[in-house]
Amino acid sequence: MENKDREAFVKALKQHSYEKSRHFMDFHIAGFAYYDGIDVIEELTLGKPVSLVAEPDNPYDPEAVAIYYQDQKIGYVPKDKNEYLSKFLYFGHGEIFEAKIQYINKETHPERQFRVVVKIADNR
Repeated sequence: MENKDREAFVKALKQHSYEKSRHFMDFHIAGFAYYDGIDVIEELTLGKPVSLVAEPDNPYDPEAVAIYYQDQKIGYVPKDKNEYLSKFLYFGHGEIFEAKIQYINKETHPERQFRVVVKIADNR
């Protein structure tokens, strides 16, 4: 692509309107009953941001991704959903993700009470 064509292409992209972020995945929080979720359960409301942290030294799953609300570990990304996410986080690309509480039902089993959505941030 010639430089002139590339500049026109980039200009056209910048003029196009984009969504703020794109859906990457969503899941129920695994292990919620075994971590500190109960300590912050009243603070966990729809849209609250959570942090994702890779745990490559986890003895049960080297691709484990822990979920934190503030400084409290509230569980994990389920094992069947963590492979790609853990790689991005491990290699320092966590800033491209936005994770928030998407669903709450405190009347069901603890492993199904909270759902998280992970979106890819649009940094263009």
